[in-house]
Amino acid sequence: MNNNTLFTAGILSFIASLLHVACVFGGPDWYRLLGAGEQMAQMAQMAEQGSMYPTYVTLAISVIIAIWGFYALSGAGAILKLPFLKTALVLITAVYLIRGIAGLIIPFLTSSQIVHQNSIQFWIISSIICCIYGSFYLFGTLKLWRIKNV
Repeated sequence: MNNNTLFTAGILSFIASLLHVACVFGGPDWYRLLGAGEQMAQMAQMAEQGSMYPTYVTLAISVIIAIWGFYALSGAGAILKLPFLKTALVLITAVYLIRGIAGLIIPFLTSSQIVHQNSIQFWIISSIICCIYGSFYLFGTLKLWRIKNV
């Protein structure tokens, strides 16, 4: 393994993925505990009533974040090289950083109910977390780009 920063980014993504899975099993209380707005808590209640839609949405997010974790581990040299590695890492980095930065700005610029279904505390904490994750991906990806044969 030659990139501890990307390795850490991968572990962080797996933690986020597992937290999403925990929401599926924990139900509305877990959605609220982790700061999701009432719309997501209502989705969890829909699941309790037999609807599979909330489960599919949350598990899809979890799978995507886990795939991001595998890309980070691949870039770290901990697992085999995945296709489009550098491109994928740049895109993953962009998603985390854009979400993080936007989440620190947009709630203060709009009164939209879609944005304000989540608390300001949720936006600040989740956005800082996304910025931290994105920073690990950014610095790890920059290190990877310096290696010419990857």
